Amino acid sequence: MSDSDFVSTSDILQSSDKQRRIAIIALLAVTLVWGATFIWMKQALDALDEEKEMLGTNGVVSSLVLARFAIAAAMMLIFFRRARTSLMDRQIWLDGLVLGSLMFVAYLTQMIGLDEIDPSVSAFLTSLYVVFTAVISSIINLRLPTKIMILGVGLATFGAGFIQGPPHLTWGLAEFITVFCALLFALHILFTQRITIRRDPVAVSTTSFIVVTACSALTVFVLGDGTNPKQWTLIYSEGVLIPVILLGVGGSFFCLLFLNMYQRYLHPIQAAIIYALEPVWATIYGLQLGMVTWSIWILIGGGALFIGNIIVELLSSKPDETTN
Repeated sequence: MSDSDFVSTSDILQSSDKQRRIAIIALLAVTLVWGATFIWMKQALDALDEEKEMLGTNGVVSSLVLARFAIAAAMMLIFFRRARTSLMDRQIWLDGLVLGSLMFVAYLTQMIGLDEIDPSVSAFLTSLYVVFTAVISSIINLRLPTKIMILGVGLATFGAGFIQGPPHLTWGLAEFITVFCALLFALHILFTQRITIRRDPVAVSTTSFIVVTACSALTVFVLGDGTNPKQWTLIYSEGVLIPVILLGVGGSFFCLLFLNMYQRYLHPIQAAIIYALEPVWATIYGLQLGMVTWSIWILIGGGALFIGNIIVELLSSKPDETTN
């Protein structure tokens, strides 16, 4: 493979079995926290019903995303010296612009699509990022994933899409927007793989968080009412501050930093399959809080996701095996 390849075996950091196991555990921890982010976001949004009527749902969500990534960016700059020194590096800013732009547009399109379609349909269409990751990686590298990887991709996509029941899919603009969101998430996984192999994960995490924060601030003016002081103080509303802090510290700072630090030890397709476990944890948390109703599809979808991950890990134990 040439150096111009997007994701090749050279784009998987050489590591021991122990380091790979640590990476898998780290990404599983990421999905555990990500599963809770939908609860924190729902708690914040439920506390802002009046503000949603006044400023619009998209404007409110943009403000919450802005606060979430501003917290994450501030924590990076406070706790990591090299995060501060990286701000003088033009290449780090360019890499952060790529990752931050992909993250922001993916979140934005997912939000816009979800406003028009059923959550189960959104979950199914968003889960296509696992398929997109495999397809794009294969096209660029001119080699198919192994049969084990293909099986894992299929099980992960089915499990993530059907854990809330069979999606009642009718194609419209919102559905196509959500598919585009899935494509962007796949590209984020692949660009993360390539960039964090060559750059300091702490540095590119910092600049990407700042990019998302800046883009969210601009979106507040586009989708909300940026001239209204209330738009900028939403997080201080009753019942909002704690969920937003959890989103910033857990969902953005912890999860995305760990993603940038540890995904590079795994093949991006395997990482995408692990990330697909997020709806399993979200469903479990939702059941405990009475926000999700039990159905047999939870067992079917969750089981497919777990089996897919176990098969891939047990039968594709080495990075090179995933690209043969």
